Amino acid sequence: MDWDNLRFFLELARTGTLVSAARRLEVDHTTVARRIQALEKEIGTALFAREAGGHRLTEAGRRLQPQVEAMESAFLAVESAAPAAQEGLSGLVRIGATEGFGTVVLAPQLALFAQHHPKLVIDLLAMPRLVHLSRREADIVISLERPARGPVVVSKLTDYILRLYASASYLDARPPIASREGLRGHTFISYVDDLLFSKELQYLDELYRPDAFALRSTSILAQHQATAAGAGIAVLPAFLAERDPRLRRVLPGEANFTRTFWMSMPAESKPLGRMQATWNFLRETVESQRALLLPDGA
Repeated sequence: MDWDNLRFFLELARTGTLVSAARRLEVDHTTVARRIQALEKEIGTALFAREAGGHRLTEAGRRLQPQVEAMESAFLAVESAAPAAQEGLSGLVRIGATEGFGTVVLAPQLALFAQHHPKLVIDLLAMPRLVHLSRREADIVISLERPARGPVVVSKLTDYILRLYASASYLDARPPIASREGLRGHTFISYVDDLLFSKELQYLDELYRPDAFALRSTSILAQHQATAAGAGIAVLPAFLAERDPRLRRVLPGEANFTRTFWMSMPAESKPLGRMQATWNFLRETVESQRALLLPDGA
């Protein structure tokens, strides 16, 4: 039986669509379809039911999946122990992270990491939405909420601080804000409530319900720029705002929020050298950026 066909089967079983499996395997979706057809012909039964939303495993497919996963685990163990694995990192590692953290904290360091490993390709998905590990959208996911279930390796990556900020021009044109009550009548910048991808982004409910919004956006980078332009007050990560000379803290010492980043990857990927090296590098990156993530020893 052709192992490549089984590998294609496993990716389609995990992702549920030809396009997603093809992206993971770095081939065209028609290649995935052809491989699955060849495997089904070889086995003599349908492994997937074709539906409008993608491909669902049949009973035969569900019976086959754990057997192929066992084969995959054995293959990964052999691959990680092979002499070639010691010659340098190679292959693809796709990392999913929140937009601001991925762009500001991770991107510069991961670019340097990739330069030291020319055969390694790093895909950084810095996005204003949840990147799903269960759908195999990424190999390593950094999220605001700890994964609740599944065969995954999970570790707390770091806490980080958010604060209330406004531009100097906005604050200079208005009376000083000395208390939470002083926020009344001010204009705010925030997320679009019905498009929040995590309950951990509901900061303002803990502080003050705004009277009006100048701008709401799914993008924290857009919120940052709107705040710096003088459009209103916003809760921003300190790692974004503290380095921007256009911004000032509002209610310093009182309007602070702490959130946590969690890092996870599939358990079967742990033996791979490139995964271990990238995982450890992400930890080292966060440690080196601690003063940015937790300013003033917060």
